[in-house]
Amino acid sequence: MGSAFALMTAVEMALWDIAGQVAGQPVAVLFGGATTRLPAYASFGESRSPADRAEAALAAKAAGFTAFKIRISRTDVAASLASVRAAREAVGDDIAIMCDLNQWWRMSGDLSPALDVTTVRKIADELASLGVFWLEEPLPGGDLAGMQSLRQRVRVAGGEMARTPAELLAALDADALDVYQPDVVLATGMLRARTIAELALLKHRWFTPHTWTNGLGLLANLHVVAGVGGGPYVEFPYDPPGWTEERRDFFLTEPVRVDADGYLNVPTAPGLGAEIDEAAVIRWRIQ
Repeated sequence: MGSAFALMTAVEMALWDIAGQVAGQPVAVLFGGATTRLPAYASFGESRSPADRAEAALAAKAAGFTAFKIRISRTDVAASLASVRAAREAVGDDIAIMCDLNQWWRMSGDLSPALDVTTVRKIADELASLGVFWLEEPLPGGDLAGMQSLRQRVRVAGGEMARTPAELLAALDADALDVYQPDVVLATGMLRARTIAELALLKHRWFTPHTWTNGLGLLANLHVVAGVGGGPYVEFPYDPPGWTEERRDFFLTEPVRVDADGYLNVPTAPGLGAEIDEAAVIRWRIQ
């Protein structure tokens, strides 16, 4: 199922790229052309000590980012919250901080038990006191009522890896989320993501897709969210030195980067605006 779905979304991306090139327009224009740029948030991936996370937060701010996301470990919540506090103290109040509990879906091999809603309420209250912009995937995907109740404490985001539109439509019906995040590569695909985005926006909710793949996936999500007028941010995988633009986008002729103001600009070239580095693909192909 997973590999077949990945192939389907990859083919859809290629077809939209072709459609844009034939039309002579960026794909974002084909999806509505609502905006040409959106601010990016640095999406940190590693668990780090409070001191190290504070240092990384300052570095991200210096790089132009006006927002970043910190993951919270279910197995060491106290240490994660300490890292959030340290980051907030380091960057001040003018930077948006998001947090992610990653409870809607699980990485392969993740067998740790889910935190219950009572525990998550306490976490949400502490994060709200730190001015956290949203709490992502605070509960397993089936607990829509629990997520809806948490919205009284902090903005709730989710749905990044939803495999069917039905999951997201159910969340919309339950008014479970403030922020809808289906990744056009890993979740619904581009056209269905646009439908979810339009429905969310009609309910005055946000559409800010997950983009944790690579530069090509990042651009596909950017075209959709810019096309429909989503936001207020775009996720930007970034956590140097282990996760940099060059490492993430090794197979592109130019990595996708934010500008000096921390914005992602929609490429002006027709299609997705990505150029594959064929030599790099050959050099780094799996033997």
